[in-house]
Amino acid sequence: MSARTALRPARVHSVKDLLAHNLPSLKRITDQAARADFWSGWLAGHLAAELCARISGIAERDGTLVIFAETAAWSVRLRYAVIELERDIRAAGPGLSDIAVRVRPHS
Repeated sequence: MSARTALRPARVHSVKDLLAHNLPSLKRITDQAARADFWSGWLAGHLAAELCARISGIAERDGTLVIFAETAAWSVRLRYAVIELERDIRAAGPGLSDIAVRVRPHS
């Protein structure tokens, strides 16, 4: 066996592969951010712009889509809009078991 064949270069990994392997919690966070981006775009296409401007955050956790409104008054309007869109929301997210609207002011 020659020295040339014994020294093979190591396989080059992408940063994404390295982070996903070594930091599974980071992968979970990036997955959650991707889902929030998906729902943000989806809601922007289905809700009035005035209402979308009052959404302060979106999260999908354990099968529940949580949409945050900046005030209690806006959360009531958002709840009514979500009720009207519930069938379409569930079609876009078949794994959802619940949809919730909560209040979280912009920071």
